[in-house]
Amino acid sequence: MSDSGLKWRIAGGSGDGIDSTSQNFAKALMRSGLYVFTHRHYPSRIRGGHTYVEVRADDEPVKSRGDGFNFLLSLGDSFARSEKEGAVYGKEKLKPLSENLDDLNEGGVIIYDTGLIDEEATEEINLEERAEENDWHVYPIDLRGLAREHGREVMRNTAGIGFTAAMLGIETEPFEKLIGEAMSGDAKDANIEILNIAYEQAQEMETTHDLQVPEGSHDEEMAMMSGSDSISYGALDEGCRFIAGYPMTPWTDVFTIMSQNLPHFGGISEQVEDEIAAASLALGASHAGVKAMSGSSGGGFALMSEPLGLAEMTETPVVLVEAMRAGPSTGLPTKPEQSDLEHVLYTSQGDSCRVVFAPANVREAYDQTRKAFELAYSYNLPAIVVYDQKIQGELRTVPIDFFDREPTEELEGVLTEEELEEAAHDQAGKFQRYRHDVEDGSNPRSIPGQKGGRHLATGNESQAVGHIEEDPDNRKAQMDRRMRKLSSIREDLDSMDSSHQTYHGPADADQGILVWGSQQDTVFEAVDRLNARGEEVKALGVSDLMPYPESDVTAFLESVDDCLVVEMNATGQFRGLTQKELGRFGDKLSSLLKYDGEPFEPGEVVEGFESSVNGGEPPGKNMVIEPAAGD
Repeated sequence: MSDSGLKWRIAGGSGDGIDSTSQNFAKALMRSGLYVFTHRHYPSRIRGGHTYVEVRADDEPVKSRGDGFNFLLSLGDSFARSEKEGAVYGKEKLKPLSENLDDLNEGGVIIYDTGLIDEEATEEINLEERAEENDWHVYPIDLRGLAREHGREVMRNTAGIGFTAAMLGIETEPFEKLIGEAMSGDAKDANIEILNIAYEQAQEMETTHDLQVPEGSHDEEMAMMSGSDSISYGALDEGCRFIAGYPMTPWTDVFTIMSQNLPHFGGISEQVEDEIAAASLALGASHAGVKAMSGSSGGGFALMSEPLGLAEMTETPVVLVEAMRAGPSTGLPTKPEQSDLEHVLYTSQGDSCRVVFAPANVREAYDQTRKAFELAYSYNLPAIVVYDQKIQGELRTVPIDFFDREPTEELEGVLTEEELEEAAHDQAGKFQRYRHDVEDGSNPRSIPGQKGGRHLATGNESQAVGHIEEDPDNRKAQMDRRMRKLSSIREDLDSMDSSHQTYHGPADADQGILVWGSQQDTVFEAVDRLNARGEEVKALGVSDLMPYPESDVTAFLESVDDCLVVEMNATGQFRGLTQKELGRFGDKLSSLLKYDGEPFEPGEVVEGFESSVNGGEPPGKNMVIEPAAGD
């Protein structure tokens, strides 16, 4: 799609209700028949600090944030820290205005709250001069004073929505309905009143901009969903009934959603003291016969390394989710990055035997979480769903019937007591749980308490019934068997009706872009723009990270002359994985990297492609080009 439609940004301080206000605005646009996409930016502080949410809306499906934005509602930061000379964070009250101007497109609209941002402050940032240079349409309004006059200061957000709606020609009815759904009594009445007062005042103002909201309609009922919603609902539909965790941004959303919903399905959630305990509890629940999951972000996932290795050695199924954020250490805890790939693939002890998926959007997050559970419990090994803050928080318009699937509660990979009677046992009657001679590498398991299922489960290398065994021949046979699981899983994935890898663009294009995870749909929009310009470009979005989709990526790379790998990290981790698996294509692969805490915009990918492939100007805005091997 073109970079059209409304791109509205609301900015304020953490704790000012920016997220909830933006969700209601986006929901109202969706209910009016538009497709929406939201992007969140917030600091790692509970209160205070510049935060914004961007809402992109159009009459056709929206898959990515746009290039910049065209409407700013700046509320100021009501929780700003001291502005004394030399203050570490500068003039925070002003930042919801000053720090958004660089991304505001020409001809854009600005509403700012004079109740917090005074004339002297705007003079410091040369707002009037910059507005004239960029043809911005600026409307200073005392939203804070209006809210205090007619209710409470917190209602300035509602007043800002009233002014926004009037200036864009949106009726107040959808917003009134949303207020009624969220509130009751005096609070509801006061918010509806100030919404309409602001709307009427805006209609009386002289406005000069020509920004309009598209008109649209939906043929089916739609919902706004985040990746966290989809991962959680996929887990529930696949029969997960236990989760253990410890809060850590941005994984906390999945943990919260699961904890809220599991009791309705007869399940259990446990918040524990740390991530070692969380993963260990999930492992114990699974060992006892329950589909279980845990997860964290990078720092917490590091603590899960030991139980993850235990799951691989004891061949106990479990699903973990890892929500990437910028590191090392705490890094940028509320900003997206794709720099945990190698961490997720290889952490724990020895050689990895796990499944790793990296969904690109809401739909893939649901499907691939279900597949992660299916494979984990069919092959008795851990499966990991890796995503990032971008997918965690962004909301997209999705047809409700996409999630109309049959749930699965069957516990795969477990023998019944009747089957255990026929299974191999040693002379003492112990179940040979870890036999060598299994074609696909996966031995079915028993559940504690089953008749005929007695065996040992230990973190040491073992022989068939689980007794510790250090014999070299046994070690090689057991390792070979465990690694055969990955080959068998790859065969299963390759035989599916639809691949987890997603193709986009003309099949005969001779230039390629390779992408993984959350940047996929941004790249796809860039590919559409490049082809509209006359370039011949196609893209492949990869979700299967382990076992690696060798045949899919090989076919793609063989069909192009050059390929740009787009990812959000400093070291080109996915390019490195691809060269490890498919080294002969190293001279075709170059990298476009970004690691400043902000996801790519489609225009940045276009710029990076032209710089890399066509020898254009070096890309700006904190992007880096790494040439192909030998260049």
